[in-house]
Amino acid sequence: MTPIRIGNASGFYGDRFSAIAEMLNGGELDVLTGDYLAELTMLILGRDLMKDPNRGYAKTFLRQMRENLALAKNKGVKIVVNAGGLNPAGLADALRELADELGVDAAIAHVEGDDLRTRTDELDLGSPLTANAYLGAWGIAECLNAGADVVVTGRVTDASLVVGPAAAHFGWSRDDYDELAGAVVAGHVIECGTQATGGNYAFFTELPSLLHAGFPIAEVSEDGSCVITKHEGAGGAVTAETVTAQLLYEIAGARYAGPDVTARFDTIEVADNGPGRVRITGVQGEPPPPELKVCLNALGGFRNAVTFVLTGLDIDAKAALVKEQMAGALRDKPPAEVRWTLARTDHADAGTEEEASAFLHCVVKDSDAQVVGRPFSGAAIELALASYPGFNVTAPPSDATPYGVYTAAFVDAKAVPHVAVLPDGSRVDIEPAASTSALADVDEPGLPEPLPAGPTRRAPLGAVVGARSGDKGGSANLGVWARTDEAWRWLAHTLTVDEFQRLLPETAELPVRRHVLPKLRALNFVVEDILGQGVASQARFDPQAKALGEWLRSRHIEIPEVLL
Repeated sequence: MTPIRIGNASGFYGDRFSAIAEMLNGGELDVLTGDYLAELTMLILGRDLMKDPNRGYAKTFLRQMRENLALAKNKGVKIVVNAGGLNPAGLADALRELADELGVDAAIAHVEGDDLRTRTDELDLGSPLTANAYLGAWGIAECLNAGADVVVTGRVTDASLVVGPAAAHFGWSRDDYDELAGAVVAGHVIECGTQATGGNYAFFTELPSLLHAGFPIAEVSEDGSCVITKHEGAGGAVTAETVTAQLLYEIAGARYAGPDVTARFDTIEVADNGPGRVRITGVQGEPPPPELKVCLNALGGFRNAVTFVLTGLDIDAKAALVKEQMAGALRDKPPAEVRWTLARTDHADAGTEEEASAFLHCVVKDSDAQVVGRPFSGAAIELALASYPGFNVTAPPSDATPYGVYTAAFVDAKAVPHVAVLPDGSRVDIEPAASTSALADVDEPGLPEPLPAGPTRRAPLGAVVGARSGDKGGSANLGVWARTDEAWRWLAHTLTVDEFQRLLPETAELPVRRHVLPKLRALNFVVEDILGQGVASQARFDPQAKALGEWLRSRHIEIPEVLL
């Protein structure tokens, strides 16, 4: 059979609005997907639903369909998105109303069952605001096989948006693990949109213009292999390295578990396949684990922050003074959590005032909004004429804002309903995987022969390696890849966990695991607890760890001159 050509038009809720039109008009497609959900998004949608029980889905998608539903139908392109969020049935109903209004004969279906809010006591999940299990691809496939033109889901794994259409197109069975794993890898590459076409790419200065990067396409073949590409003439670039960077994004070890299959990322082979085309082959699959991951979001309390600007001389003394003054001002009702961070961005003998300044950040959290509201930010402003010389802050006093707490849980897949609601309204129960295998680490692979000893030069690590980092709940992953076989021989032996923690002192006291992926010439580091209780808790300066990899690349290390 000919490959199925699956494009992506959204990597997050808030991505480029015009992308659906661009993808539909840019060239041939069989299916167009859109990923609108993330851990933080579920919290946002949960708060929306509290205000209006008819909400809880990505409203942007409905506006995009107003402009593009007729175009997709005329071109015969199926639309598969997870924009249903916490209310896929509500979005499906809204799409039917829109189709009637527009006079478009579009068959709308949806997938539900992931929302576990009413069963949290039964499943021992606590009292979260949202509780959503990650469903798989077979509900999507059922909807497409029933003739759906548009399929909307709640929480499914991001890759399921690609696996479902591929499985329906090729008629794969539930135990076609290698084929399913290949489609998971294809979905993982394109799920974040333009990150596969040069966005957030370490060596971006080598690429053509990123002024308007095109969105990616996966041409998935019957054996599960795929080619990653983009529409001809679209901006950005698709290369073996832009694809490798995305493969390393938000993963852990060699086994990448999902509800339908566990994909072995240590079997992936990536190779250029002509200009703007990258082929992925060799992916092996295994039975999925018996449990489904559940995303839990709760309201954690309230937070506030103030940033003091410290300019010129005696930076440390100025910081010490304001800390002491704020502690005194808050002595009667101290916040439950106070965190100070001094960013030494100042330069000696600076030519501009900004370059002469450092920033002292104070973040406070408490269950009582009053404690961290105006009493806190007002106390900071009251120091304006009574503190260090040159006192100023970056923003006026503010009220406290609520913050969220993310946790992951796991429940037996048999306890979670998975229902395909077909265009005619009939409901089909999707059975959980019949065969499962508990997730376990793979044996550590052998390392390549080290480079022979030779002269070295101190230089940024990023001179010879790329990196991509991101968040997974309270943990962060940081994938590092070598650009050549020789650089891989050096990297595999040099960037140990101890060296990683030396280069990134913030990680020194945290659990760090290293996973080796030789076929990608890559190492993946998982840093536990660096993000506290997840992105919504705003635990650190870079709350989603998106720039952690670039920090590592900027660190200087002794590098063999032969690599430089």
